[in-house]
Amino acid sequence: MVHLRAPGDPTQLAQPAPPSQVGFVVSKAVGNAVVRNRVKRRLRHLALARLPLLPAGARVVVRALPPAAAAAYADLGGEFDRCLTKLGTGAVASVS
Repeated sequence: MVHLRAPGDPTQLAQPAPPSQVGFVVSKAVGNAVVRNRVKRRLRHLALARLPLLPAGARVVVRALPPAAAAAYADLGGEFDRCLTKLGTGAVASVS
């Protein structure tokens, strides 16, 4: 599950937009600490590759659901891309 908060007031165009940010929520329902950390590392790597595709100043929150623990890396990437596309961020290109 992915949530996006786009940059705010368009009248403040004179100021440069802050960099995009991505945060992660991985609860104990995903697994033990080792599994949660592995999921976070994989998601962090996927997000880093997609950061340039996000609007400037965007804030994205990625909530990992329990199936993420057993998902293959390519499946996580595909799901991440699908969620970003659904949000309308323009991140439609699949990044490997």
